[in-house]
Amino acid sequence: MHPSAPRRIAFLVYEGVTLLDVAGPAEVFTEANRFGADYRIVLVSPTGEDVRSNLGVTVAVDGAVADEPAPDTYLVAGSGLHVRTSVPPELADAARVPAAGARRVGSICTGAFILAAAGLLDGKRATTHWKVTHELATRYPTCRVEPDAIHVRDGSTYTSAGVTAGIDLALALVEEDHGADLARDVARALVVYMQRSGGQSQFSAPLQGPPPRSPDLRTVTDLVTANPQGRHSLGDLAGHLNVSTRQLSRLFHDELATTPARYVESIRFDMARALLDQGHTATQAAARAGFPSYESMRRAFARKLSISPAAYQRRFGTARGIDAE
Repeated sequence: MHPSAPRRIAFLVYEGVTLLDVAGPAEVFTEANRFGADYRIVLVSPTGEDVRSNLGVTVAVDGAVADEPAPDTYLVAGSGLHVRTSVPPELADAARVPAAGARRVGSICTGAFILAAAGLLDGKRATTHWKVTHELATRYPTCRVEPDAIHVRDGSTYTSAGVTAGIDLALALVEEDHGADLARDVARALVVYMQRSGGQSQFSAPLQGPPPRSPDLRTVTDLVTANPQGRHSLGDLAGHLNVSTRQLSRLFHDELATTPARYVESIRFDMARALLDQGHTATQAAARAGFPSYESMRRAFARKLSISPAAYQRRFGTARGIDAE
């Protein structure tokens, strides 16, 4: 690329595209221009026609995918339309063809499904919104899905998690192009984190899986869920069913792919997280959720979210911000 030529950042948009998947990252690149970067943002659609976003807002495009020169960076925005159903061939083609000439290609949120349908994630690590990481891995088994990542780079291919993670990805691309100082200026101007600590599991909903098929196992899981503070050692749980600890462990492994101890911890973790959301102190949350101590709860948070209970509560305990005195 000629030093004076702007870097073309092309976004693939289409009917039902999630507007924030486009607007968030585009704002990062636009803000970067204020600090010395030189990005040109273009919006392209498969046919060159304007599209309606998920909000019903019409998105005006610069042209058709086939008519635009190869971009420096090609980003595919997400949509809820193609998560459960197959990606139309023309949309997969609209991702595949320009990607061949781009220096790098990426997706925001569920745009990963379009990249995968185009064959661009074959054999590569990738991520998407935490709600549908399992769906992506199931539909595209050659893609190595990393469910907890905010964004993933594999060679010249980039994928990001849900919605606002597109901002994180755009900041990472700006840093790659222009260094950490400029990217930090952009993050400060937009009042966002330069790099969020922890993975996207800190944003996910509490554990909600299907009930066990085995009536005996369902009896045990219902007991734990109804009273997380109770005594739930392996021996205690096995005693409720008059089975051996080995047999109970086998039931958990076969049906829930976990151990009894890990299951109990997960239930307690979900309850503690809900209590922190409601404004309880960490010590109160640990006691009411049934953790033996605050330290055991802290270890669970570190293992599951890579952040402390206090850090989690600062981020998710309230949306009121700081009240004026």
